[in-house]
Amino acid sequence: MRLAGVTIPKEKRVVISLTYIYGIGPTSAQKILTKARVDESIRVKDLTQQQEDLIRSIVEKEYTTEGNLRREVSSNIKRLKDIKAYRGIRHIRHLPVRGQRTRTNSRTVRGNKRNVATSGKKPVAQKT
Repeated sequence: MRLAGVTIPKEKRVVISLTYIYGIGPTSAQKILTKARVDESIRVKDLTQQQEDLIRSIVEKEYTTEGNLRREVSSNIKRLKDIKAYRGIRHIRHLPVRGQRTRTNSRTVRGNKRNVATSGKKPVAQKT
C-alpha cells in the first residue's frame, strides 16, 4: 500500500505502518485510524480497499506530510537564518538550537569529533 508517496510495510500493524510516513507519529496514526473506524491491531495486508481509500483520503486532506512538510520546515529554518534570529544563528553555526548545554555533549549536532588531550609531560625520546 502506498500512502503520500511512501510504500508502507504490509506485515506490520496499520498503526505502526502509518508512522513510516514523515509527519505522522504514533498519536496521529491513532487519530487517523479512529476517524476511519479501523482497528489498530489489524495488519496492512488485511485492510479492505475501502479502508485503504478512507485512510489515504484522511491523510491527504488533514495532514501535511513528506515533501510538503520537509519544504515547510526547511523554509521556516531559512527564514530564521535570514532574519538573523538567535535560533537561526544557532542553525548557521551548527550548534544546539533549543537551549542545551554546549561545554560538553551536543555531539549530535556538532559531529563526533572527540579529540581528548593527554595530561602530563610528553615522554622523552629514547636514545638508541
